[in-house]
Amino acid sequence: MWTSFEGRIGRQTYWLKYVVPYVVIIILLSIVETVAGITVDDGMGNGIGILSTIFILANIWFGLAVGAKRCHDRNRSGWFQAIMLIPIIGGIWLLVELGFLKGSEGANRFGPDPLA
Repeated sequence: MWTSFEGRIGRQTYWLKYVVPYVVIIILLSIVETVAGITVDDGMGNGIGILSTIFILANIWFGLAVGAKRCHDRNRSGWFQAIMLIPIIGGIWLLVELGFLKGSEGANRFGPDPLA
């Protein structure tokens, strides 16, 4: 599920098996970094978390794969995720599409309905 760009996943799977665990892990890593003092100064007085950064970079592939499957559930190409490159509105649009809008009912060109 995490590495393949093929198939479809529903909103519940997207939120409960990817988004929520991802956010929880980032929060926990940030707490650990703050308590342990393992941050790197960015030159502007802000600390950049080493563990958080490694986790985020390691999860780019998985995030794109899961996002592509959500796009497929909406009957869109996985390339639709490139819309997030549009400043401000792109990220909001992608969040609404992937996180809140229902997938297409029945089978589509990307596979069977994950709710069926």
